[in-house]
Amino acid sequence: MKRQRLYNILQGAHISETANMIADKKNCFTFKVLKDATVGEIKEAVEVIYEVPVSKVTVVNVKGKEKRNARGISKKPSWKKAYVSLPVGHEIEFS
Repeated sequence: MKRQRLYNILQGAHISETANMIADKKNCFTFKVLKDATVGEIKEAVEVIYEVPVSKVTVVNVKGKEKRNARGISKKPSWKKAYVSLPVGHEIEFS
């Protein structure tokens, strides 16, 4: 796989209260990824970029919400979220 594609797959860490609780309890980190990324590509991208072994990857398609405003109804874009589990003793630092 091309190295450039690996660096584009991960669009950023998804930081929320739920993601922080999962990271603390299960050593599982959450990322926003490209919509056409596969589980294998996500696993390889995390291993190359953060230099940690990955034990499991779970992917969720997040549906965009409809929002109402003064000009009518608009729709937020849909996106893909990946939960990446690491073995015990390994961790990713985002700071």
